[in-house]
Amino acid sequence: MKPGDAALAIAERLLDPDRVVATAPSYGIATLADGLPGTALLHARSSVVDPVFAAAANAHWNAAAKHAVSASQQGPGIYGAVGGLAASLVLGSPYLPDPEVTATATARSVSWLSARAVESADLYTRATLMGRPGTAWHFYDTISGLAGIGRILLAALIDGHSSAEPGLVAALTALTRMLTDRGGALPGWWVPTDRHPPVVAARLDSTGAADTGLAHGVAGPLAVLALAHSTGHSVAGQEAAIRDAVRWLGRWRVDDHGWPDHATGQQLSEDKKPTRHGRRTAWCYGVPGVARSLLLAASALDDHALDEAARTDLRRLGAENSVWDAVGPTLCHGHAGVLSCAHGIDRDVTERAASGVMRSLDPGRPFLVTHMEHGASHDIPGFLTGATGVALALSEFGELPASPTSASWDALLLIA
Repeated sequence: MKPGDAALAIAERLLDPDRVVATAPSYGIATLADGLPGTALLHARSSVVDPVFAAAANAHWNAAAKHAVSASQQGPGIYGAVGGLAASLVLGSPYLPDPEVTATATARSVSWLSARAVESADLYTRATLMGRPGTAWHFYDTISGLAGIGRILLAALIDGHSSAEPGLVAALTALTRMLTDRGGALPGWWVPTDRHPPVVAARLDSTGAADTGLAHGVAGPLAVLALAHSTGHSVAGQEAAIRDAVRWLGRWRVDDHGWPDHATGQQLSEDKKPTRHGRRTAWCYGVPGVARSLLLAASALDDHALDEAARTDLRRLGAENSVWDAVGPTLCHGHAGVLSCAHGIDRDVTERAASGVMRSLDPGRPFLVTHMEHGASHDIPGFLTGATGVALALSEFGELPASPTSASWDALLLIA
């Protein structure tokens, strides 16, 4: 089976929104991470291939809207329920043969996201004025915070949604302030242990941590600030913030193999580099995601040395003796995420990642692929750790036709 054919086969198995509702994790039915907003985006991306996918995209968006009513407490981040539906509409609607079908819903979504960005930025500003040290993932990161929201608002503004501008300016201003804020040795995105999610806090020491990765670390804010700067959307201090983040990532490299997932507060205070720990070969943490963020920074700064260094980081992953810790085929910490990060940058890494995805295909599974977690397999339909993300990555690698858009679906990953 060819990659493009596999992508369509997965999409066909996800046509019925009721099947997504029945198989998605109960907490994630309405979220982009696990449920209907993600599958809607896949169908929109596939709609130029067959009109059945355009109809399916609308059916999945409508179902997502109904389920999001009871899931709105999951916050404004683009991987949640309401925020996820908004992001899916902003990026997915331009793929449709007739984007006007969703024009009203998309416009409302942009206004909602913009207002949430302003609120979040205001909360951050008030907290910093009160002198409270550190921040939390849900303020700034790609999954739940302003880095992800800002990227979608940038796409919306470029597509002509003027209501995106207040939120985008607020996001860029707050993220710029965070990246240039220094509480002594602790950077602005340092997260105290008690402000991490409980499952993460249990693995940390009492000094908290400053993360590096594209999902939850500094690479996310860096990526969106760089993308905005490259498209002419900047606020005071933004270029300096980009340079500061690049320098910090350069300082906290462990070795030629890349970055740890975080530096603890103690390590930051003692200026002592961490030993190798955490995931190394994934979109969420490690070389693929961080290198793509640095490539975006290199473009924004017109820094050819930084560009070559980031490409070299990715290129090393293609060496025959390189050991990957990507798990399974999916986007977040699997081969599809590496594929998306490397596609168009390095052929060897792209081919190796694509092979990892294709080897995982199993016609006997409901969606052809499964998510691997702690040695167990799970049949999940969604975007981040499910079949939808795999299908989207294979769609690009297999060069399936799609309507031209100003921002492709992988803007959700902050790599484009």
